[in-house]
Amino acid sequence: MTVRVSLDATAIPARPVGAGRYVLELASAMSKREDVELVVVSRRGDGARWPSPVVERAPRPRPLRLLWEQTALPRVLRELHVDVHHAPHYTMPERSRVPAVVTVHDMTLFDHPEWHERKKVPFFRRAIRVSVQKADAVICVSEVTAHRLRARLTPVAPVHVIPHGVDHARFRPDASSEDMSVVEALGVRHPYIAFLGTLEPRKDVPVLVAAFDRVASAHPDLSLVIGGLDGWGATAVSEAIGRATNAGRIRRLGYIPEDVVPALLRQAGVVAYPSLEEGFGLPALEALACGAPLVTTEGTAMAEVTGDAAVLIPPGDVGALAEALDALVGGGPEVDRLRRRGPEVAAGYTWDASAAAHAEVYRSVG
Repeated sequence: MTVRVSLDATAIPARPVGAGRYVLELASAMSKREDVELVVVSRRGDGARWPSPVVERAPRPRPLRLLWEQTALPRVLRELHVDVHHAPHYTMPERSRVPAVVTVHDMTLFDHPEWHERKKVPFFRRAIRVSVQKADAVICVSEVTAHRLRARLTPVAPVHVIPHGVDHARFRPDASSEDMSVVEALGVRHPYIAFLGTLEPRKDVPVLVAAFDRVASAHPDLSLVIGGLDGWGATAVSEAIGRATNAGRIRRLGYIPEDVVPALLRQAGVVAYPSLEEGFGLPALEALACGAPLVTTEGTAMAEVTGDAAVLIPPGDVGALAEALDALVGGGPEVDRLRRRGPEVAAGYTWDASAAAHAEVYRSVG
């Protein structure tokens, strides 16, 4: 049975990361399925990057878009004659009569509101509460998120855990002959520790800067490479670098083009992803797929995904992170094991499998 599904892509920025990447990859994988007839709903002028058919109706400014979701989107869904509407970013059209599936990525708005812009917290807390009561199904991207959701809000809708995938055509361990030139074009030289992700409080990049500063003297050629857009609270990263004794060996690259990321991960001596908490932690999975030795945090979704393919340290522990970095940049049998084990673990995560699990949820409510 074919189910006709509308996918809300109105919140995806021009340079997507995290949840934005999820929506892009899901739309691409879903458009190839014969059992799902996908219609993407996007902002005006944003249709070119989405698989056809796409409906460009939403206004671009965020406040107007969120108002449009509640006032105009229900009418659009009726016109499209969809069986299911998928709202992949917490909010849903509350008055729509079309069965709805909502994705909840993490529960940090409840558990750690200090990690978010203050004005966003009450809005999205309410949106999540409404979604878990009114939606026909809720998707969480990890068991960690599903556990916190059930414990905090007691959802009425059934909760399905569907992990992300990874693009194995791009994120693979076999280095390209162009890797070195790609990395050097960024002004990066070996050896280096790499961090990739939006610079925001939960990523705990200041702790990474402090840990690097502790090990830098023992590895005089080592540098720390920080890639990613500035998010809310990014000034803390600048302040941490300003305090570092080895600030001159820390490079901030800003946004890294998607075609450059795999080479940067493959060539890294270590990839550090010390985030305090994530819904999933896609950069960690992509690092594994590239065969990079990874250090990330225990008790998180990243630990759930990476298993024994990463070195796990307590969140926020500068000493433990420094010790792990020092051990891995030196190479040796454990590094060789991680480089082999990472792609083995990552192989179990594909966007096709994620899309298939989503399709099952759509059929269950459509």
